[in-house]
Amino acid sequence: MDTRLLELLVCPVTKGPLDYNREAQELISRSARLAYPVRDGIPILLENEARPLTDDELGL
Repeated sequence: MDTRLLELLVCPVTKGPLDYNREAQELISRSARLAYPVRDGIPILLENEARPLTDDELGL
């Protein structure tokens, strides 16, 4: 994932920042508690494609 692209992308739900999890190939929105998949280098920023994050995954 290009870091310049990551700087431009925001969570479609909260408009907050996203963190990239390279190992899981996901963009993480801590404020929305969602993980958006990255498939073939393309972020899928659709709420119905995201998976909810657990407290453990968020470090809470």
